[in-house]
Amino acid sequence: MEETTRIFGIRAVIEAIESGESIEKVFIQKGLAGSLFQELNRHLKSGSFTVSYVPIEKLNKLSKGNHQGVVANISPISFISLNDLVESVQNKGTIPLYLLLDGITDVRNFGAIIRTAECCGVDGIIVQEKGSAPINADTVKTSAGAVFKVPICKVDHIKDALFHLQTYDVKIVAATEKTDDTVYDIDLKQPVAIVMGDEAKGVSNSILKLADFRAKLPMLGEIASLNVSVACGAVLYETVRQRS
Repeated sequence: MEETTRIFGIRAVIEAIESGESIEKVFIQKGLAGSLFQELNRHLKSGSFTVSYVPIEKLNKLSKGNHQGVVANISPISFISLNDLVESVQNKGTIPLYLLLDGITDVRNFGAIIRTAECCGVDGIIVQEKGSAPINADTVKTSAGAVFKVPICKVDHIKDALFHLQTYDVKIVAATEKTDDTVYDIDLKQPVAIVMGDEAKGVSNSILKLADFRAKLPMLGEIASLNVSVACGAVLYETVRQRS
């Protein structure tokens, strides 16, 4: 899986961009120059690509071939636009259920969340272009193939996605410990978008300010927090319970 989703060489990466491939990340050798690199750079600046400038040793580990100073990871899935996602959900005639991930960077957690989301009938998962876990071999494996079944959307900013969803009367529910309300106090039978945050930092304050509701899971033991994929499963299955 890893080898089939990784390409190397400046021309190969340019052609992948021009053909509309879903590129997860581009690794570029520090100090790289030349006319062909300038052409690649123009392509990268024309879109929302995650670029990392690394030493040549890093590229040598990523690729066994002549990488020419550039290696790119291609996602094994195609992403859906936010507009297309929302329109398709509206046309289904069911109660919308979206899942937004704010700063989830661990690929195995991401994969486990995708798997649970598919089991719970989530209409679509929305992540931020930068600062989110990639979809690679580990993500696919941990999701047990669910990554190919749940529409996934990448946006420039999570906040913009929330504003867009709210125009469709979708209520934003942020999972956070910064509240007295538990998830059992929230009406999840209405159109909702559930926001899960990074384990260390949680949902960012800027997102919390936009949320219509804040909800936490009751913690009865001595450990103060759950793994984010487990917490996400608990929240999603409460949604399933309420809607059943």
